[in-house]
Amino acid sequence: MKRVYNFSPGPSMLPLSVLEQAAAEMTDAYDSGQSVMEMSHRSADFTPIIEKTEAALRALMGIPANYTVLFLQGGASLQFSMIPLNLAAPEPGFPKKKATYVETGIWAKKAAEEGALYADVRVGASSHDRAYRVIPAPPLPDPEDAYYHITLNNTIVGTKWTDLPQTGSVPLVADISSCILSEPLEVSRFGILYAGAQKNLGPAGTTVVIIRDDLIGQAPAWTPRLLRYDIHAAEASRYNTPPCYGIYIIGLVLEWLKGLGGVPAIAELNRHKAALLYAYLDHSKRFHSPVEKSFRSLMNIPFSAAVEEPEQRAKLEARFIREAAQEGLVNLAGHRLIGGMRASIYNAMPLEGVQGLIDFMERFEQNWDRTS
Repeated sequence: MKRVYNFSPGPSMLPLSVLEQAAAEMTDAYDSGQSVMEMSHRSADFTPIIEKTEAALRALMGIPANYTVLFLQGGASLQFSMIPLNLAAPEPGFPKKKATYVETGIWAKKAAEEGALYADVRVGASSHDRAYRVIPAPPLPDPEDAYYHITLNNTIVGTKWTDLPQTGSVPLVADISSCILSEPLEVSRFGILYAGAQKNLGPAGTTVVIIRDDLIGQAPAWTPRLLRYDIHAAEASRYNTPPCYGIYIIGLVLEWLKGLGGVPAIAELNRHKAALLYAYLDHSKRFHSPVEKSFRSLMNIPFSAAVEEPEQRAKLEARFIREAAQEGLVNLAGHRLIGGMRASIYNAMPLEGVQGLIDFMERFEQNWDRTS
């Protein structure tokens, strides 16, 4: 069976060359006589792998020396708890510290709800009343905020921040799970960046946290040790057994990205891919993009059938998803809470995949009224 074009929002497709290298090294990685899956996380065999992966990430993202890189577990969702626990949770008898969140989608909402368990959370702005199709005007931080949280790219609704909020001395914290390494990002603008790996970095199970050093060590004494950044930083991400194989795959993905020309090169390709698909949607009389143009994501592009009657629209979209899969264009269903369709075109999605989707959509339009 030939490989399909996987438009899943995550876990997403990986570069074919990375998968082939991993397959070739499955039983004997780096002449060690063993798989990375079998290596001790503290061994002389694995140490160069995690160190090389970190060095590659630092180089590609331009991470300053006063930031620590951590490879953790629990996905981005665990960071919804770890961030307020480490930056805003109180010692017994003291009040919670303040934090501002901007709600731009379902994951941003979940982050704020979880943050409120440990911090005095203020949702300073929300685009919920506009179905999250825009990024709202960001509020100024409260001077007493311990941090200010945004979700840089909103996977489900297909929006992204184009202008970062001005937070002054308040640390800006961002979930970059679905846009990490997709285009240049000035790391020094942030206090913490975090990302689940399963979209642009590697397989599910690894989370990357990039944290400014002065923000490490603020967790209250009652914080569980596995949820403290200082514990993980002191042990170079190996306080407990990290997701070793995921870290290895991330390293291969970073080597692949470097070979393409790094982040500037992939950003140019990503903009080209997205422009092609948005141009088609904007000129189509049968399909519609719901996101306002100035906030459109490069990575996640939702769209729907331009049909007013809900039942008829649902049938058309179900047929579209089914027939696309038959042609090797898979995982195009929209999020279960939103419906419609969504094409996630992360770094590893080749231009040919996007063009193949557009070609299929054109053919589907020609057979729009077919009932079977």
